[in-house]
Amino acid sequence: MDICKIHENASKCSVNTMECFMVLSTQAQKISIAMLCGLFGTLCIFENSLVLYLIFSSPRTRRKPSYLFISSLALADILASIIFVCSFVNFHVFNETDFSKETFLLQLGGVNTSFSASLSSLLLTALDRYISISRPSKYKLLMTGKRAWIALGVVWVTCTTIASLPLLGWNCCTLDSTCSELFPFVDDNYLSSWICFTMVLLGCIVYAYAHVLWRAHQHVAYMEKHQVQVGKQNTRMRMDVMLAKTLVMVLTVLVLCWSPVLVLMIYSIFARLSNRLRKVFAFCSTLCLLNSMVNPIIYALRSKELYSSLRMVFSRFRRQLKASEESPEAESTHKSSMIET
Repeated sequence: MDICKIHENASKCSVNTMECFMVLSTQAQKISIAMLCGLFGTLCIFENSLVLYLIFSSPRTRRKPSYLFISSLALADILASIIFVCSFVNFHVFNETDFSKETFLLQLGGVNTSFSASLSSLLLTALDRYISISRPSKYKLLMTGKRAWIALGVVWVTCTTIASLPLLGWNCCTLDSTCSELFPFVDDNYLSSWICFTMVLLGCIVYAYAHVLWRAHQHVAYMEKHQVQVGKQNTRMRMDVMLAKTLVMVLTVLVLCWSPVLVLMIYSIFARLSNRLRKVFAFCSTLCLLNSMVNPIIYALRSKELYSSLRMVFSRFRRQLKASEESPEAESTHKSSMIET
């Protein structure tokens, strides 16, 4: 890999230069990436598919705006896991270069669309909870099903448009500009713009959840100070504490999974990356997939409604399994009684 000098080949756009971006040099590194992608991707698809089934199998949950946002998050994470794992493993593990510039930018656009839609769905979920705690009396008027669907449509169209810009012409080959050191054919200015877009999304998510966390903290402090209806207040206090724990978990996972990738992207714009840092970036990219895997656990399965639906699904599955195990025994008993007769 030392023979590939990215700073010298940055302005070249032939497919052969893509070998310079294949930074995994040993078999152990390729196996590690393949195992991480396979594990995270499989669990991500299973968990988010289960969340979609639980939401849309119940008329009560599929009509609520908050669950519409969670279903959008689950759909985006499923697409992210499928497109990311297939393209990432194919490129870095199998070193496949038998495709055109347009094909690569189409795959990259799919990955960007799905991850951007995932973050945008997290933002809508954060705004939904922000409105519910800041204006609880007007929540049902402000957050209707129609507005939720319009917001989801705007989010997906915006993410798809931004991710399609390199394929539509904003790439270093068409513009004859400086290419990114991390992604083939990607213009540095486009990468900077995408980083800014992602940072704005993350900043809004952090702000919204920090406000919700602060309001929950204020409510707990108020409950501790004014003990009037003890039973009711203790129940509400436990709900606020649970909400605070969930939000801390949300922010911690979000920052830990996205910070390494964004930091290396920003660093690549202002300085030249070594081969070692580009290998670190390849492994850190799987953290975004890990975030998609953890999202359904944090956002969906901690919900009482979805958790009760999940328990009903498992109990129904156990009954069907038990019935299928008992049916051969019943049939053999019936046959033996017929023979004796």
